[in-house]
This record gives sequence, structure tokens and C-alpha cells, in this order.
Amino acid sequence: MSRDMATYIEPPNGFRRPGKHYYTMWKTVFEIDTKYEPTKPIGKVAYGVVCSAINHETNEKVAIKKISNVFGNPTDAVRTLRELKLLRHIRHENVIGLKDVMFPSSRNSFKDAYLVYELMDTDLHHIIKSPQSLSNDHCQFFLFQLLLGLRYLHSANVLHRDLKPGNLLVNANCELKICDFGLARTSQGSEQFMTEYVVTRWYRAPELLLCCNNYGTSIDVWSVGCIFAEILGRRPLFPGTDYLNQLELIINILGSQSDNNLGFIDNMKAMWFIKTLPFTRGVNLSCLYPKVDPLALDLLKRMLVFDPTKRITVTEALQHSYMEGLFDPSENPPASKPIHLDIDESMSEDVIREEMLREMLHYHPEAAIAYPRMLHR
Repeated sequence: MSRDMATYIEPPNGFRRPGKHYYTMWKTVFEIDTKYEPTKPIGKVAYGVVCSAINHETNEKVAIKKISNVFGNPTDAVRTLRELKLLRHIRHENVIGLKDVMFPSSRNSFKDAYLVYELMDTDLHHIIKSPQSLSNDHCQFFLFQLLLGLRYLHSANVLHRDLKPGNLLVNANCELKICDFGLARTSQGSEQFMTEYVVTRWYRAPELLLCCNNYGTSIDVWSVGCIFAEILGRRPLFPGTDYLNQLELIINILGSQSDNNLGFIDNMKAMWFIKTLPFTRGVNLSCLYPKVDPLALDLLKRMLVFDPTKRITVTEALQHSYMEGLFDPSENPPASKPIHLDIDESMSEDVIREEMLREMLHYHPEAAIAYPRMLHR
């Protein structure tokens, strides 16, 4: 059988668990619920392997992500828990749907987690890197969907904090969904999450690079601007090699900033660094993208504003002339209520395990009967 296919295996004596069957893909063993039949591996992610599968109860095609040794790294375990908690509350056509979290055979000693998502064909990173041509309509539609999903998240009090092409999944019909909420936060709760160590560097807003203590939804808008520029030019706009080089690249494009645009910086060393950079007038975006719709460049310019207090908001971006005829607020309502999530980053493994089990029970009412107190705590 092809190495790129899922291979059914018989578990060793004494290893079989009720309601589970076993497959191997890319040298990784999947112990999954019998209603799912894996078809093939589709990718490796930071925490495990993802495969496509069929849910024989619903005939749906799904993606199963196995997170191996989920408690091996406390930070990664908390990120997984955060994604579980957030996605249980989020329902939007431009945000990936979490359909199931498989209940483990052993409540007290499970090491792996299996998350079941909607199945998508590829991600925006692969599309940008491909030879496939992208029309203005493609660029506009990708941006529109990204903004719609982000508007919903922001209205639900959620900052994604790690938007990049690889975290935007796409189907053959150009449907786009935001994924990977391991670094996301709600803007309500303790201040400990307000750290600059978020967002892949190339898509990181100036206020994060400058170690500012407070930031908000505008960090996601900056990331959207970087992604949109990459869609238009088919290459990253700010491919910095480290955070200082990242700032230099930004200033080289946007131009040196006046004192009026530096008031948000609350770190004196960062302020000194910005003021010591050589003066530059910046680059006209039309020179970088000579064949791009001027309205698209105007919107891009408004997203890539150095001062976050002057950066366009997601809703304003949707109302921009470039989006004319696409955005209808009545058909795209905000979240019905904000999400408040305050996770203790210092939780022990046992507490994280219990919290994960509690999340799993929401998808498995048959198991919840045995653990009623856990679900409603």
C-alpha cells in the first residue's frame, strides 16, 4: 500500500480499546473512534500529524489532528486547551469549525489528543507559492473573507495574534477559514498575556516589535495587511531576519516616522532605536505593485500604518471602496456575545488534563453521563 495512505493495523494483544481502531500514517499510530475511517495524511503541524478521514455516521469528510504527547510541553498543552475552549464558542463560516474532540480510552493517563475539524483543501501559503494565477477578484475575495472572520472574532472579544498565510485554510471554491487559535486571547482578563512574543515575525505589528505593554485588535489588522501584500506580490513584504531587521524593513517601506506617530511607544530603548534609524522617505506601494488596483493599494496603505491608533479597523476595512458590493452588515452580524477566557498559564498537568476532559465531554454526551459534575463545574 502507498506510504501516503492510511494503513489499518491490528494492535498488540491487550492494547485494543473498546470503540477504537488503529491506523498508521507517516510512522504515526492513530487510535481513533471507529466511526472515523482515515484516508490519507495531509500534513505535519507543529504538534503532530493531520489526516483526512470520513465520518461514517454522517458521511462527512473531516480532518483529524493528532497531537502526540500533548502534556510533554506545558506551554503547548495550554495552547491546545485554549484552542479547544475558544473554538467551542466560535461559529462563523470564515473560522474553522471544531467538530469533535475524541474522548480517550483512559481518563487518567491519556497522552495524545485527537481533534476533528472541517476538511479543507489547502492553505493560503501554498496558494501564494504556487504558479496558479490570482486575479483581482481572487485577491479581493480572499481579503473579504479574512476580514469577515476577523470582524466576528474581534466582536467576540478574541485577538487571534498569529495570523499568517499558513493559518488560513482554503477550499477549491476559494472558501477561506481562519485556523490555529493556540496563541489567541480574549482581551478581557489578566494582563499577563500582553507580551510581544506573539505572531510570526514577518506579520508582527510594530507595537509588538517595540515591546509595547498594551496592544489591541489593531495587531491583527497589521497582520492582515502583510498577508494581503503577500497575496498581491506573491512574496512576503517584510521578511525580517530578526526583530531589529524587521523594524528596519518596515521603516524602509513606510518611511521614517514623525514624533506624532511614535506616541504609542512606551519603551525608551525602542524609541531610541527608531529615532537612530537613517532617514528614509519610504516606498510608494504603486511602485512595488504596479499592476494592482489602486483601491486595493489604498486599503493596504491604511492597514499598514505604523501607529496602531491610526490604523484602520476591520469594520472600516470592510466598508472601504475596494470592498464595495461585498459587505452587508445585516448578513454578517457580529458575535452575539463576547467570549471571556482567562487561563492560568501555570496550571499543573493534572489540572490541564481535567480541563481538556471537560472540553471533550461537550462533544460526547454519552460519556458526560458518567461525569456530570466535571461538565458543569
